[in-house]
Amino acid sequence: MNIQECICPRCGGPVEGEGLCGRCRGSSTTWVTFDPRVTSVHCPTCNSQKNGSTWTDTERGRDEIGPEIVRTAVHFHPDITSPSVSMVIRDRTLNRSYAEVTATGVLYGQNVQATGVIEIAWQKEQCNRCNRISGSYYEGLVQVRAQNRKLLPHESLMAQQIATEVENGMQAGGDRLSYISEMEETREGLDITIGSQQIGLAISQAVVQRLGGRYSTHPKLIGEKAGKKLFRVTYSVRLPKYIRGDVVRIGRGYGQIMQIEGQYIRYFDLKNGQARTAKEDDFGALIGNVRDATDALIAYVDGDVLGIIDPVSGVTHECPVGPWRTAGPGQHIRVLKDQDTMIPVG
Repeated sequence: MNIQECICPRCGGPVEGEGLCGRCRGSSTTWVTFDPRVTSVHCPTCNSQKNGSTWTDTERGRDEIGPEIVRTAVHFHPDITSPSVSMVIRDRTLNRSYAEVTATGVLYGQNVQATGVIEIAWQKEQCNRCNRISGSYYEGLVQVRAQNRKLLPHESLMAQQIATEVENGMQAGGDRLSYISEMEETREGLDITIGSQQIGLAISQAVVQRLGGRYSTHPKLIGEKAGKKLFRVTYSVRLPKYIRGDVVRIGRGYGQIMQIEGQYIRYFDLKNGQARTAKEDDFGALIGNVRDATDALIAYVDGDVLGIIDPVSGVTHECPVGPWRTAGPGQHIRVLKDQDTMIPVG
């Protein structure tokens, strides 16, 4: 290596290898540029942010969003190492802010620094979801009803909680158009107005899984768009005609409903004291619910037969009782009545 290869031909300073030294190379290189203006678009209703053509739910405010979008307006030369950006953002108006930016880095072994000013434009635009909701757009209706009875208050509340859980899960997964625009309790049951068929199906399946029963779909053609048929779907959810605590006939005996698991019902056999499982179609007439049972006095016990005094008529009725139940004369027991039959319940 000769002496000419160790001297910068421009400034005469030392250089490793051939060519200009780091300082001279850097002086002729545009190592950072600042875009004069950046834009942040948010929905004034739900505060979601728009990136390109995509809307994203967020709870972040200007203090978090501002520095992030300003950094996208700072562009470093690919030869820069250890790049760093610091800034001070000041609001000028409600819709305008200005960021005083300082950029630093290392270029060809030399520390470099530059400053610039970037305008931030805060724009408002209604997002696709809020636009649909404000325009009363919906793609379906979930109707929650009970079979051959009224929907109970706790069932309506549970169905609303399930629907909200489904909505939150789908929104968190990025499906912003799967929303609930309204939940209304009616004389017949619960109506849930939904923004997409996906959430309608998901709510129906979740309600049936948790509360039992079955659902069916009823699509209705409402028009066409770009040659594609548009349907509005009604999801008809029917909860079982039995609820927990109901006492029903099954075979020659009676069962007390314990739990409903989809299409199957767990019940307590009031004759032998065992828990069993059956389908809804296996049950007979509904006798009543244990919450409606009345107290009755046991007049006598004869083996597996109880003599129970009817609390209304005063007549003593005999009824078989399983070995699982212990009761004695003079004690009270809760009963339901099936015509002239007294049914001891839990």
